[in-house]
Amino acid sequence: MTTSDKSAILLIYTGGTIGMKDSGHGLVPFDFQEILNEVPELRKFTFKIDSYTFDPLIDSSDVEPGMWKELARLIKEKYDDYDGFVVLHGTDTMAYSASALSFMLDSLTKPVIFTGSQLPVGSLRTDGKENLVSAIEVASAKDSKGRAMVPEVAIYFNSQLIRGNRATKVNATAFDAFRSPNCPPLAEAGISIRYNKAEIRYPAARTAPFSIHTELDTRVAILKVHPGITCQVARNVLLGDGIRAVILETYGSGNAISKPWFTDIVRESAAKGKIILNITQCLAGDVNMNLYATGKSLKEAGVVSGSDITTEGGLAKLFYLMGEHADNEKVKRLLEKNLKGEISK
Repeated sequence: MTTSDKSAILLIYTGGTIGMKDSGHGLVPFDFQEILNEVPELRKFTFKIDSYTFDPLIDSSDVEPGMWKELARLIKEKYDDYDGFVVLHGTDTMAYSASALSFMLDSLTKPVIFTGSQLPVGSLRTDGKENLVSAIEVASAKDSKGRAMVPEVAIYFNSQLIRGNRATKVNATAFDAFRSPNCPPLAEAGISIRYNKAEIRYPAARTAPFSIHTELDTRVAILKVHPGITCQVARNVLLGDGIRAVILETYGSGNAISKPWFTDIVRESAAKGKIILNITQCLAGDVNMNLYATGKSLKEAGVVSGSDITTEGGLAKLFYLMGEHADNEKVKRLLEKNLKGEISK
């Protein structure tokens, strides 16, 4: 593995804690052109690092699909000028953004690495410096043939590199904020960075032209099954006007309540052509609707298995597929296929 002196990395600052500093009256963003003053370690890299700052900056909680489109277009515009991209992003919605970009960027041969921090980069105990420096190192890493080591959309956080559409935020305060329960890390950083080549997805044809998909259909609702859920709540979501697809967050291996009224609503929703994607509420494991009677009833009603996809990945996949295809039956078929490493089969 090498880090070429000819590498060039574009650092894209969208917002988030990593780019904040204490003004004496609370945290405020600093001018990201001053990043070398905040992280002088970056001067030790022998390749070019340019930066681009979103204007206005986006609080992680305010991230919307329009931001993903802007980010995809920026990467497309700069694609030939850089060997890799590092996206600095707030942690709250980082997994959603990384999932979305994994579907929106096609024939990717260069790394797009999301990172951020739990403490501002200027804080004494910040996790931001290590995350930033290592993310840049990953984005610039090449194999002996000069090809990117990780030509994927990924998240680097707390010494682990995980696939973007497999990540979920699991901790609001600790440095190990993200996990990938159903997919091993793509790399782990210790004294050196160890790449898990068996898990990294490499393009079948590196010569295929890079392209982006910015048509997203966001008519998706999420219904979390819970004890005491009412018929009216289920009807409002599963049969709601303007809703094309519903993510059904179920118990365990894909189970929901067995009361006939619930199954009847699910069946009615599917009969109206709506897409219903079954994703487990559990952090790890997958949906198997052949295991229990309640799961079988959902399958028979027309619900699609999400396998071991995360809610963030499922939402992004639906946005992408529905934006690309008007035929809901085609979308259902594609939901069960592994398109960008988002499921294990």
